Amino acid sequence: MSKKAWAMVISGLVLAMVLVLAGTYIHYDRETASLSEDIRRHTSGSFIKLQDGVVHYEVAGPPEARVVVLVHGFSVPYYIWDHTFGALANAGFRVLRYDLYGRGYSDRPDVPYDADLFDRQLTELLSGLNIREPVDLVGLSMGGPIVVTFADRHPEKVRTVSLFDPSYQTGGEPPLLLQLPLVGDYWMDVFEAPSMPDSQLADFYHPELFPDWPVKYQEQMRFKGFRRAILSTIRNFTTRNDTDEYDRLGKSGRPILLLWGEADATVLFDVSSEVLRVLPQAEFHAIEEAAHLPHYERPEVVNPILVAFLNQWRDYVFANSKKENDL
Repeated sequence: MSKKAWAMVISGLVLAMVLVLAGTYIHYDRETASLSEDIRRHTSGSFIKLQDGVVHYEVAGPPEARVVVLVHGFSVPYYIWDHTFGALANAGFRVLRYDLYGRGYSDRPDVPYDADLFDRQLTELLSGLNIREPVDLVGLSMGGPIVVTFADRHPEKVRTVSLFDPSYQTGGEPPLLLQLPLVGDYWMDVFEAPSMPDSQLADFYHPELFPDWPVKYQEQMRFKGFRRAILSTIRNFTTRNDTDEYDRLGKSGRPILLLWGEADATVLFDVSSEVLRVLPQAEFHAIEEAAHLPHYERPEVVNPILVAFLNQWRDYVFANSKKENDL
């Protein structure tokens, strides 16, 4: 075969491969819409423009009451707090929940999704809503290190910290394929993201009770930038080492509530012993017949624990906040 013929064969193979890759991408591409004012107008909750974009949030409860802030995890938006949000408002608290950047109906800014971004989002959100008094923070899964970081950086803004099955990372690297430019993006778009809706069911002890969960999750995936935000979070946040921040929180003496689903397969229950080692003052509750979302599966158990904890420290003032700020 002549060189010209070989060149034509190779060119044909390359073209075929490109077409296959492009066709596969198009097949799995669900990001067909952009978040717009019209879409948000038909959505519950409120919106506020911050430095990095528009944030979707909801507030309920007496206007002058003590503020509790709910921070969701890696990818499920603020509806993950449905059972907690109403219970706290009915208990007399002012409750704030919001979608992290890249999730739900919040913007997907093209920036690194790192600790600084999530810290800046919460700082600006509290300021924009004119919340000046110290708040009680509740963090779920990845929301755990987000609130731990916030309490570490802004001790004067936080009264108590509650952690539900929190991530506790000692550092590391993302999977090699996800680290590679272009290749990692393609792998996320074609292989990782399409499986995410159904994979959420693994967070439940009784997934059969939540058959509509994947469909509800898919709503946010149609807005452009979701996969990029998730990949950036993997690259810049979920593999960071947050043990020093946890350690400082433990040494601060601040009131801490720690809950864990005994059947958690996402952040294994055994990790709770590591977290308790660095947070020795934490009030700890192991929740039976619950996996990664004990507050959602067992609200009748978790809500009274959370309300009692918050009431116990209703008048607490973090005495070390000024001292830590001066360091």
